[in-house]
Amino acid sequence: MKELIDAVTGSFEQVLNYAPTHIIQAPGRVNLIGEHTDYNDGFVLPCAINYNTVVAAAKRDDSIIRLISVDYDNATDEFDIEQEIEFIEDKMWANYIRGVVKYLMKRGYTLGGADISVSGNVPQGAGLSSSAALEVVIGQTFKELFNLDISQSEIALNGQQAENEFVGCNCGIMDQMISAVGKENHAMLLDCRSLETQLVSMPEDLAVVIINSNKKRGLVDSEYNTRREQCEEAARIMGVKALRDADMALFDSKFSLMSEATAKRARHVITENERTVEAAKALADRDMTRMGELMAQSHASMRDDFEITVPAIDTLVEIVKAVIGDQGGVRMTGGGFGGCIVSLMPPALVDDVKAAVEAQYQAATGLKESIYVCQAKDGAGLVKEI
Repeated sequence: MKELIDAVTGSFEQVLNYAPTHIIQAPGRVNLIGEHTDYNDGFVLPCAINYNTVVAAAKRDDSIIRLISVDYDNATDEFDIEQEIEFIEDKMWANYIRGVVKYLMKRGYTLGGADISVSGNVPQGAGLSSSAALEVVIGQTFKELFNLDISQSEIALNGQQAENEFVGCNCGIMDQMISAVGKENHAMLLDCRSLETQLVSMPEDLAVVIINSNKKRGLVDSEYNTRREQCEEAARIMGVKALRDADMALFDSKFSLMSEATAKRARHVITENERTVEAAKALADRDMTRMGELMAQSHASMRDDFEITVPAIDTLVEIVKAVIGDQGGVRMTGGGFGGCIVSLMPPALVDDVKAAVEAQYQAATGLKESIYVCQAKDGAGLVKEI
């Protein structure tokens, strides 16, 4: 994180000609298990990772907010919080920040002007929640600068609202919540219906290895919408509000009323919810053999029942599984049709996994992977006051 802190501090001083007073961070995340369960009111089990978005900031004595994006060649934006805060087409990065500020004020929080420089190393487009980290770090920044009496959960909800209503991108609450409330060496079991969170301890030395297949994701939006409709149809047939409320006994009794595709989608969600709750227990019990079994079942269910994996992803999973055996777990993570896999393993196996992937993946698929070796880290907070 030191490089990011140096970058935001340097750009702040270079562009604004004075020093910031606060350094704040928020992390990206990876979902360990619980895929396509969120919009079915189910459970997810993400952890925050040591890839972050970092802000250098200082209060102003007027109502102007000035923004600097280090990652866009020190591009700037400026707006007045006493005027209507509007969406701007040509500065997408700034809209996330404008939205967070707008909705904090709509929630009744009193803000003032601020100067903010921002930079991040959460890989964009890899499904590791760079946008959520930006929303959360901005909420955290205003909490720190203006001593707002706002909970970490509300910072997350405000970020989600900004993304949904201001930026116009539909997202669940998982990404913002884990970025806001994550804890080092812990995952977080999130109930997507009640928004209750439970921190789940992880083995302290566990490596969280994320591998981007670099398979360009096609069909994501249309396939995602189809999956949602199929899940809603299955819930209707079973007479429940959401698939969260169904179990396999109910599924079996209504199986004949569903199309084959609808039944397969429902079976994935019902069993994935059960796996996610059990995985939280396995992690807390340090039972990595069981955790590995559950992650393997999750991947098979995504491949065969939810039908969202692609050959490149399945190949990556097989390469990693052959190295780690029963000492950890591996599966696709994220929406599907490309993207990343996540694996949990002892640190001693990381180099062997890297070597196996580098030797086999490109030869099998023609694609070159990107590997991120992470640990579970703390959620958003103040790094230091200067």
